[in-house]
Amino acid sequence: MKKLLIVGVLFLCIVSCKNKKQEEVKIENSEYTELQKTANAMFGKLPEQAENPANPITKEKVFLGKKLYFDTMLSKDNTQSCNTCHNIETYGVDNLSTSPGNDGGFGSRNSPTVFNAALHVAQFWDGREPDVEAQAGGPMLNPVEMAMPSEKEVIKRLSAVDEYTKLFSEAFPDEKNPISFQNIQKAIGAFERTLITPSKFDDFLDGDLEALTDTEKEGLQLFISKGCIACHSGKTLGGNIFQKFGIYDDYWKHTNSKKIDEGKFEVTKNEADKYIFKSPSLRNVAKTYPYFHDGSVTDLKEAVSIMAKIQLNKDLTDTELNALVAFLNSLTGELPKSS
Repeated sequence: MKKLLIVGVLFLCIVSCKNKKQEEVKIENSEYTELQKTANAMFGKLPEQAENPANPITKEKVFLGKKLYFDTMLSKDNTQSCNTCHNIETYGVDNLSTSPGNDGGFGSRNSPTVFNAALHVAQFWDGREPDVEAQAGGPMLNPVEMAMPSEKEVIKRLSAVDEYTKLFSEAFPDEKNPISFQNIQKAIGAFERTLITPSKFDDFLDGDLEALTDTEKEGLQLFISKGCIACHSGKTLGGNIFQKFGIYDDYWKHTNSKKIDEGKFEVTKNEADKYIFKSPSLRNVAKTYPYFHDGSVTDLKEAVSIMAKIQLNKDLTDTELNALVAFLNSLTGELPKSS
């Protein structure tokens, strides 16, 4: 009888502990469900591709655009392609502070990733072009980058290649002279609009609460509560607004930048645009170092610490920084098959 009593007590203890653990899991899942709902409202899942009614995506256009993207014929000395600075295999960047051009000179700003860029509000750090189609033409004619002398020279080169004559006719079947500079831009733009990289963060947004680790979820909570979402919201966690870099202190004091870049002001000459830059997307940020408009910081944890200090006036603890970096790593997506 005594033995039965002991066994009974042990059984009740086990059941009680099990029920308590189940209750804790329910509470935890409830908290994560709320976090998932909040995150969904603030960010939202990536689309399969970035549509543009003015440039409908077709397989012929994408095929042509991909070929052009990798072709060094678009540079003066046949040495540079779009992929040179925006390497598809390394998440759309070259991991250099600034990139060398056709003649060996370096650009003044870091080459941002091409992945998910078609979803941004504008292109370039200063937002001087409205979309990826417009952006695609700039580097070809830029004397520091691909250094082609004119649009006519680009068209002349491509027109001399039979394969391009065929591909342009297939991509733009209703046009009498399909090889045009505008169509070059449209084809490259169409290809770039397929460069979308969903990650396990999107699985979490879709309702899979186990897609992120506890540390990554903690980082997401901090990302929201600390105010990072002020500049990094939307499907690409950034890329949708312009903001002053260095709200609470001069950025160069923290980044040790060699040159003080005045951002959008250099285009508009409007005093209010001084040090204003497009807020970068944080998709794949762990792979797209070095950071900031001049590539002045190589370490992600350091970059997060600097941003907290000069944008939010906050000093983060090491634990907070590690959690935020863990969350940012969860934004590393799968490279699309089209790449």
